Amino acid sequence: MHNLLPNSQFYKTVTCKIFCVCAVSLISFSSWAFSYEDVINKAKDLSKKAYQQPSKNIPSELASLQFADYQKIQFNHQKAYWNDEDTRFKLEFYHEGMYFDTPVKINEVVNNHAQEIKYDPSYFDLSQIHLDKLDTKNLGFAGFKVHYPINSPTKTDDEVFTALGGSYFRAIGKNQIYGLSARGLAIDTGEISGEEFPRFKEFWIERPEPNQKHLVIYALLDSSSVTGAYKITLIPSVDTTVTVEAKVFFRTSVKKLGVAPLTSMFLYGPNQPSPILNYRPAMHDSNGLSILTNNNEWIWRPLNNPKRLSFSSYSLENPKQFGLIQRDNGFQDYQDLDDHYEQRPSVWTEILGDWQKGRVELVEIPTADETNDNIVTFWVPKKQYNAGDVLDISYRLHYTLNDRQRYPSNVARAVSTRLSLGDIKQANLIRKLDGSNAYVIDFAGPQLSNKIPVKVISSITNGSIVSTDSQYNSVTKGWRVIVRFNVEDNKKATDIRIQLASEKTNEILSETWSGQYPAQ
Repeated sequence: MHNLLPNSQFYKTVTCKIFCVCAVSLISFSSWAFSYEDVINKAKDLSKKAYQQPSKNIPSELASLQFADYQKIQFNHQKAYWNDEDTRFKLEFYHEGMYFDTPVKINEVVNNHAQEIKYDPSYFDLSQIHLDKLDTKNLGFAGFKVHYPINSPTKTDDEVFTALGGSYFRAIGKNQIYGLSARGLAIDTGEISGEEFPRFKEFWIERPEPNQKHLVIYALLDSSSVTGAYKITLIPSVDTTVTVEAKVFFRTSVKKLGVAPLTSMFLYGPNQPSPILNYRPAMHDSNGLSILTNNNEWIWRPLNNPKRLSFSSYSLENPKQFGLIQRDNGFQDYQDLDDHYEQRPSVWTEILGDWQKGRVELVEIPTADETNDNIVTFWVPKKQYNAGDVLDISYRLHYTLNDRQRYPSNVARAVSTRLSLGDIKQANLIRKLDGSNAYVIDFAGPQLSNKIPVKVISSITNGSIVSTDSQYNSVTKGWRVIVRFNVEDNKKATDIRIQLASEKTNEILSETWSGQYPAQ
């Protein structure tokens, strides 16, 4: 089954700087000519060989660390890579430890020549975990992070990108903190046979020119089923973007291929309240999946923390974008002074090129706490890929605190979803539970008005709709829909779809709210 993944304020460890050889004469001695084609050729050649498990060289003292102790590994900030170069970017590196126990090779590219960035124990301080006497000279880097002055021109140590573990990476824009993760590729997520986790085994990072505002990173992906060459272009900004170009080579056939995967956490929220009394109204890095289809239909699927492994899929042809969205972005939505979920970005996947037929799949995994990433979404191509096949793919990730800017003004959004027990108001004005469940959905958008009567279009599977009542909400300047429903089989999930349309013209006014009441 899917392995739950650690979710935190991300892995705060150490950075380092290594002296870079820039003179042409020394480059010719210690470096080699490099281009993206080299990564492609490496991946292609690797795919023709049997997969080899990566070797581990980590001492038991580091492998047995708890996460809080791993975070105590410090680095020498003065040795941040490019610290003395005329560039806005800096590189820092992660020490091996805990389950980050496999070294990755990291190279710098200067003037189309690459040279390895060598690990050195002196870059790290292990004294806070009382391992400063440990022999670590034969270790390597577990990953790296990128710093850039995103919030202020004078604050040069803002972290904007990090790559640590498997093929995972995260990015943030201005005034954001780390939330969900992206991955290079997902294979057999949620399958009974178990998930395969490809890993980036080697990176090449281009040294930026003075005043350059983007960073180019190349990566070599490897796993038992696939290899891949990746070009990742990072542009830090108010809304940071990460453009991914990839060529994937298949060693074997893959049952379920997950392209452009996003991994997040949803513990509870108004659409699925906490079963344990908690002063926080919600705890999540994302609270919905949003999809824009090729015919411009917008779909909104509120996330759940189900009691059993759950799958939802949306069959599409050449969709335009999808993403995991943090639609609630006010402090009052979370009341959490430590984790500040309102600062965690929504991430949109803008699809570049024709992805043809396939499906957006959403996997929801039960979790009892917020330390596990239990939400995964990705694109599954309809085409079955077998040994010897090649997949070319490109997409752009957008990290934003303002997800509404991507919606056209003529599409109303479901700005809130609340779960309730269904009730009816009696003649004595007392509300009485009628045995049904209810979703209370508030739609808002500039095209909604109390002067434009709306009608509710609804459908349900594994149940029946008791009523759909709509009422103008003068606070949100939108319409509230209360849909009461009964479940047919409690052991199965119940899917409900709601849309608002003009009562006069039948014009669709809202996105499609695609909620799922989990199996009980």
